[in-house]
Amino acid sequence: MSTIITQPGRGRRLLTRVAIGAGVIVVLISLFDGFYTIDQGDIGVQLRNGAVTGTAEPGFHWQVPVIDSVRIISVRTQKDTYEQVQSYSKDIQAADLRISVTYHADPSRVVEIYSEYGSVEGLVDRVISPALYNETKIVFGSFNAATAIAERGRLVAEIEAAIRAKVQGEPLVLESVQVEDIAFSEVFENSVEQRMLAEVEVAKLKQNLEREKVQADIVRTQAEGKADSTRSQAQAEADAIRIKGEAEAAAIKARGDALRDNPNLVQLILAEAWNGQLPTTMVPGSTVPFLNLEQ
Repeated sequence: MSTIITQPGRGRRLLTRVAIGAGVIVVLISLFDGFYTIDQGDIGVQLRNGAVTGTAEPGFHWQVPVIDSVRIISVRTQKDTYEQVQSYSKDIQAADLRISVTYHADPSRVVEIYSEYGSVEGLVDRVISPALYNETKIVFGSFNAATAIAERGRLVAEIEAAIRAKVQGEPLVLESVQVEDIAFSEVFENSVEQRMLAEVEVAKLKQNLEREKVQADIVRTQAEGKADSTRSQAQAEADAIRIKGEAEAAAIKARGDALRDNPNLVQLILAEAWNGQLPTTMVPGSTVPFLNLEQ
């Protein structure tokens, strides 16, 4: 029969070693658990027992486990789209607007964002969204429906200016506001379409009338030009005839005056025209032409 002898001191030392090992492991895990990273585009708000102690920039950091913690605040550009922002125009036409807002948190005021709003989402819910809904209704209500469509650029600019004024001083940067769509009721859109078609038809009729006027002016101008040309040609022919007649009359008058002043001029002209030949036969009692023996 054998006898087993236990050693109480040895058991206690073993338990102590196990406890120490476990404690070391816990400490090591806690130490490693204190390391954290912040991505580019984010800023960390550091807390100790729930109170803000500072901020952490992007990179690798360490915090005291259990006691310290960090809250991440994004400072990246974000875009939120609001569907069906219902508004009424000045002439009581209902419309659903789709509006997008582009913004980012102010990096220098992330502590304020966390302290006042808890997160960027809280900031949007409490600042941007109420401003957008209220100011859109006010601005859109100052436009007639047709004006809102025809002057959409001015409508967008006034909505953006109103929202900017409302969020001024808040810890965010409002980059842009865009009205992406304006949807009126089907009845109103049909009436607008019919009015536009009527305006197009009127414009077409005016264009045709102007074209006919231009064509009539062209025909009239051509006729006047042709008449002027015929009249000028007739005038030129009449002037030529008149000048020719005046010249012939002057010539006749000149000859008459010459014959009156010079009776022998006829004999001279006949003599100059005679070829010097005498007639081969003569009538008894007649005289030789151009020979007046009495002179």
